[in-house]
Amino acid sequence: MTLVDETPSEPTDARGRVAELHDLRERAVRGPSDRATEAQHAKGKLTARERIALLLDEGSFHEVEQLRRHRATGFGLEAKKPHTDGVVTGWGTVEGRTVFVYAHDFRIFGGALGEAHATKIHKIMDMAISAGAPLVSLNDGAGARIQEGVSALAGYGGIFQRNTRASGVIPQISVMLGPCAGGAAYSPALTDFVFMVRETSQMFITGPDVVKAVTGEEITQNGLGGADVHAETSGVAHFAYDDEETCIAEVRYLLSMLPQNNRENPPHVAATDPVDRRSDVLLDLVPADGNRPYDMHKVIEELVDDGDFLEIHERWARNIVCALARIDGQVVGIVANQPQTLAGVLDIEASEKAARFVQMCDAFNIPIVTLLDVPGFLPGVDQEHGGIIRHGAKLLYAYCNATVPRISLILRKAYGGAYIVMDSQSIGADLTYAWPTNEIAVMGAEGAANVIFRRQIADAEDPEAMRVRMVKEYKSELMHPYYAAERGLVDDVIDPAETRAVLAASLAMLRTKHADLPSRKHGNPPQ
Repeated sequence: MTLVDETPSEPTDARGRVAELHDLRERAVRGPSDRATEAQHAKGKLTARERIALLLDEGSFHEVEQLRRHRATGFGLEAKKPHTDGVVTGWGTVEGRTVFVYAHDFRIFGGALGEAHATKIHKIMDMAISAGAPLVSLNDGAGARIQEGVSALAGYGGIFQRNTRASGVIPQISVMLGPCAGGAAYSPALTDFVFMVRETSQMFITGPDVVKAVTGEEITQNGLGGADVHAETSGVAHFAYDDEETCIAEVRYLLSMLPQNNRENPPHVAATDPVDRRSDVLLDLVPADGNRPYDMHKVIEELVDDGDFLEIHERWARNIVCALARIDGQVVGIVANQPQTLAGVLDIEASEKAARFVQMCDAFNIPIVTLLDVPGFLPGVDQEHGGIIRHGAKLLYAYCNATVPRISLILRKAYGGAYIVMDSQSIGADLTYAWPTNEIAVMGAEGAANVIFRRQIADAEDPEAMRVRMVKEYKSELMHPYYAAERGLVDDVIDPAETRAVLAASLAMLRTKHADLPSRKHGNPPQ
């Protein structure tokens, strides 16, 4: 005799199956429980899907592998197999352009990465590379899923390999919205831009407990790897914001300045700011006296469309400014010395910051405008022992290797090796302009006179008067505004008020620039 199972039978018709599908999807979207969602909100954090909704255009998200579940057993995992496996993956649009995204769901396994979780990320990364569209990761995870052992670690390896393969091919943006510890921190470090949110996001290789056990130092998670630490001290984070909404809105703004991939140009928009707008304020904004500081941000505001620009690494290495902006609707990358901080000198951190920015611009077809007011490299034992030679060479290498349109403008002083490194004509700048206040020289007049006329000054009846006279003579002979122009080292000396129009016309001419590098597997840049 055959016993008949009295439990409710599975749907047997199409309508029943569709109803079952909708129920599964609804549960997957809802997440593990209302309690888990409330706990996430109590920490001041949004859920993975709420974050995706903020990032993408309304109604544009297409999810991939929503019903994926892990296959792991042991340690109770076989009894807990939620759909999505703790990561939401898919694609949508930002201002109508395709963007791929994955978001850790901290409510499921703390967002920890297991085999199925990693496979989903691998797939969406492969899709982004194949489609030639930006990839945004919304990170909020507890690292590798310990219960799955080495399989989880291998999953990270697959992510790192794809980060590297996508580097310079599609824009990669990491948004840190929770903890990111151990090996997991290396994926954001491999991407083009890192965003962080204060108080709720942290990044470190070893946490506070390990640090205390090994070194005896006591420190909080935010003190060790919080947003402000990485935005100001380590340089790991390019941007830091107070809340997730502002952070994600800025991610959208950044995407609007970037191309889809390395085969396209950044999006061009119709400019409402007159291209021939004069900026007479520049005549007073930048003092002729090279020893007086001023804010380079105000110069940039005068030159770009509507005074609007997005500064990269705003709070790290402040003696140099790196920013994305538009001139006559065309996206440009701006590298500028900042006389307001350390007199605008180049040091280790400024060189690294600018070199990475120049490389990013070159990778994604963004023309580079360099604004020079640099007294040289920062002297000192710490700088020399810290490797200023190889770090400064990174910036030199980045400029020499860049094939995008490159325009340099010398506002005031440009001394020594720093002048050469900051995209001088001799290392390949397409066009070089100078203001009438420019001073291009091996070093400042005072230092040069002390070296060249040391004997005359020492032997004079009035050494100080002789020194003043020799300084004046050196300036008149070698440092007058037209010395470099007379020798073809700058293409023109221009009226500062006309700088915007000159830059716009130059960029328009260079838009079709094409330059080939020698055939090679890759260069070997200084490290």
